[in-house]
Amino acid sequence: MDVQRKLEILADAAKYDASCASSGTEQRDSSDGKGLGSTSPGMGICHSYAPDGRCISLLKVLLTNACNYDCLYCVNRASSNVPRARFTIDEVVKLTLDFYRRNYIEGLFLSSGIIRSADYTMEQVVSVARKLRDEHHFRGYIHLKTIPEADDALIAEAGKYADRLSINIEMPEETSLARLAPEKDVRAIRRTMGRLRLKLDEAAERPATKARPPRFAPAGQSTQMIVGADSASDQTILKTSANLYGAYRLKRVYYSAFSPIPDASRALPLIAPPLVREHRLYQADWLMRFYGFDVGEIVDGHGSGMLPLDIDPKLAWALRHRERFPLDVNRASREELLRVPGFGRKAVDRIIATRGVTSIRVADLARLHIPRNKALPFIVLSDHRPSVRLLDAAGLAERFRPPAKQLGFGF
Repeated sequence: MDVQRKLEILADAAKYDASCASSGTEQRDSSDGKGLGSTSPGMGICHSYAPDGRCISLLKVLLTNACNYDCLYCVNRASSNVPRARFTIDEVVKLTLDFYRRNYIEGLFLSSGIIRSADYTMEQVVSVARKLRDEHHFRGYIHLKTIPEADDALIAEAGKYADRLSINIEMPEETSLARLAPEKDVRAIRRTMGRLRLKLDEAAERPATKARPPRFAPAGQSTQMIVGADSASDQTILKTSANLYGAYRLKRVYYSAFSPIPDASRALPLIAPPLVREHRLYQADWLMRFYGFDVGEIVDGHGSGMLPLDIDPKLAWALRHRERFPLDVNRASREELLRVPGFGRKAVDRIIATRGVTSIRVADLARLHIPRNKALPFIVLSDHRPSVRLLDAAGLAERFRPPAKQLGFGF
């Protein structure tokens, strides 16, 4: 099989893994005339996104889509009737360098099906990164998938060459993983996450010396959960994410909407969940990480445990807690401002800087990049106060919902 055909198969097989963002690593470049590639802003990693939101800035491939495991939700499972291919180490190295020189990509995202054993597969993946770094002096971004059962020495070596390591938790509940991926062990996955955290903590705690200490995955570790392959609610998914962030200091949890696959098991749903559900989970995840919300606030504990699809989770929270509004923008604390619909973190920083020299008025919202229609019902400004009747009105939520549209026939 020629390399072109392998690339078609193995790039397509990798598209279901959403955790390929390339942010957060150390800055490197080749301005000294040595090496190849860069991770510097403006000239290194460039983020491009497909229509469904997945990052396409990296060469994103599997080393092979052959796999010993038979995970029911995976198109590359052992019993799946799909074409199989396998790159050699040199082929992946050459593709990465050729694509980089043509300005198609700014780095490599490499995963693999499990072949022979976890140690053998991990050694093959690490060999690609080792060859790029040591032989070709590649300084671009490298993200490697970590095999949970692999030897600790291999994982340590992977961290030496990779910018980020990731291990997919796959399912939000242990029972779902046991039912849909019986060869995988959630305890082994979490043990490896714990080992990665210890190595990351050790690297961060090393004192600065003239002799540069060994690096270890400076962009940290991440994971991915499949959404909609089981019956887990959004509340369950977010609780699992909060636990992962707290226990393992993950940089990101990625959410990937389940995609129906050929010859699927009857244990799987027949249709994919709405893609907007994945989007709402990302918004909720952002609220947990950067806006001071916890899971119990984001998801209504008295409902179904699902996020509303027609409005964003911060707006849904504000509508459930109207007693906290209207909020005086010129006096409120940063923590309070972060909970106003339409206020992002940068907007809040601009508000605080501006109100130190002048009172904020309605006309200032556009300059501060704040959507007026979303924010005005919840805030007090020097020249604006929403009516009590508006804030208490049962129809306030309807102002923010998208208008109904007649659906087509789908053909």
